This record gives sequence, C-alpha cells and structure tokens, in this order.
Amino acid sequence: MTPVTGDVRQRILNTGQVIIGGKGFSAVGLNEILKAAEVPKGSFYHYFSSKEAFGEALLEDYFTTYLAQTEERLTQPVASNAERLLGYWAHWRDTQHYCDPSGKCLAVKLAAEVSDLSERMRRVLQQGTERIIARLAQSIEAAVAEGSLPQSVNIQGSALELATTLYQLWLGASLRAKITRDRVPLDAAFKATYALLNLDPNRSLTQERTQ
Repeated sequence: MTPVTGDVRQRILNTGQVIIGGKGFSAVGLNEILKAAEVPKGSFYHYFSSKEAFGEALLEDYFTTYLAQTEERLTQPVASNAERLLGYWAHWRDTQHYCDPSGKCLAVKLAAEVSDLSERMRRVLQQGTERIIARLAQSIEAAVAEGSLPQSVNIQGSALELATTLYQLWLGASLRAKITRDRVPLDAAFKATYALLNLDPNRSLTQERTQ
C-alpha cells in the first residue's frame, strides 16, 4: 500500500477544490474526489474525520492560498497602492466570468450553500472573508496616505467599511455573472469600484499620483 504522506492530503484538497468548484459541495461524493485523486478511502480518513471536516480543511487551504496571492498582488513593485487595488479587482473580473472551476472563487461558490449546512464551514468562510476585507482596508488606507486615492475617500466612513462594501459588491456581481453567463455584472462592479474610490475612470492613476 502507498504510504500516506502530506502530499496525499494536499492532492485530495487540490482535486476536491476543482470538482467542488464546478459542482458544489453537496452534489459531490467522496468517491468521486478520491477516484480523481487516485487515493484510497483509508487515506482520506487518515486526514479527515468526515466530509464536513474535509470541507472545513478545503476552505482553510483555499483562503491560505488566496490570501498569499492577494498579498503578492497588493505589494507589486512599481505601482501605487491604488493601482494595486484596481489590479486586484481587474484580476477578479477577468477570472470569474468564465466556467473553469479550477479558477473559481470558493467563497462565491459555497457561501450560500454550506453556510446553512455546516456551522464549522460557515465560520471558516466568515473568518477567511474578514481577513481579505481587512487586507483590502489596509491597502485603501495606504493609498489615501500616499495620495494615490483622494482624501475624500475617507468622508463616508472608515477604510474597513469601504473595503467591506467593495467586497460585498464583488461577491454579488460574481453571483449575478453566474446567472448571466457573461462579464457584464463584473464590468459594472468595476465601474462602481471607481466611483466608490472617488476615481475618474478616464484619468490615469499616474496622473493622480503626480499632481
């Protein structure tokens, strides 16, 4: 029998993310995931006590990876904090309007489904999304401080409130894009993001930064 290693656990998680990203959590059985991952059922239960425990680990792994990618995107050199923020939203728009499950946001895919099914998975979703929002708020504050976002951004509330509004806007747009099967809702969210950040979409951010 093949020894159980950490690589096997990660292979189960990676395979599960692709399949569940396409079909949802409830519609996918463990046998389908294990067959695709070429892992025996005994190895699965070595790592996960139940499907719910697997779902919890799946979301934790997803948010760990997502937050690392977000950190990299929001600390890109040769760009202002405002440019990095818009790059984050542009990447969201460009990756969430098509049907490739390997690139889908699990927070969008599973939030409505599993929040009513599993309190443990709901908590992971809550904690993960709160960490994303907090990181976006940090970038908004940095952008205002450096002048790449106008000071007027602070008028209507805190950076955390604005980041929460933006994140919720994009979650809703992503759900709408699943219905329309096009990127129109995401394009609308991008336009609304400019408005919420008090930016002129017809003016370059380089101009904003140097004036």
